[in-house]
Amino acid sequence: MADNKMGPNLQAGAGFLARRVQKSLNRAQEKVLQKLGKTMETKDEHFELCSQNLNKQQTDGVRLFKDVKAYYAAVKAVHETSKKLSQTLRDVYESDWDGLEDLAVITDSEDLLWNDFEEKINDQLVRTMENYTSQFPEVKERVAKRGRKLVDYDSARHHLEALQSAKKKDDAKITKVVILEKIGRCSFEILKKKPHANKSCFPILPKKN
Repeated sequence: MADNKMGPNLQAGAGFLARRVQKSLNRAQEKVLQKLGKTMETKDEHFELCSQNLNKQQTDGVRLFKDVKAYYAAVKAVHETSKKLSQTLRDVYESDWDGLEDLAVITDSEDLLWNDFEEKINDQLVRTMENYTSQFPEVKERVAKRGRKLVDYDSARHHLEALQSAKKKDDAKITKVVILEKIGRCSFEILKKKPHANKSCFPILPKKN
């Protein structure tokens, strides 16, 4: 019984893998033809500009986040050094010297100020930049997916044009490719509209009220 169940599952898995491989081959072939100038590539200048801006935002964001983390690490290091200095002052300060109580108040107050400053840097800078830069992988994947769908659409469109212009027409193949071309066009149009309708697709630096 187990073998009977495995048979259809293996066939389905093999069929899915074959379709993915064929789709990858079609995309690679279409890209080569476009680079050689053999086929026309569908262009969306506005989206390409947004994509370029996204890449710049990511580069700038990663650079800024790196410097923010370095600054935060430096603040923590100075805070730790300040605590050591305060402790040393307390250790060497003689009990009969004037200002012993004042020294304790000053060092405690300084430590509280450093703690407050360190927490604000972490909350308002480090975490903000961490949340900002964490958006990019998902957004870049959306852009890449749209690019793949665009190549699929171009591939189906050019395949349909080739079949329609052939001397010996194969109606069954043409019908199948027409369906694929329509699916590709619809998928591309949906993904094309999403970035323009959804501002979160291209994240911007968060603004404080």
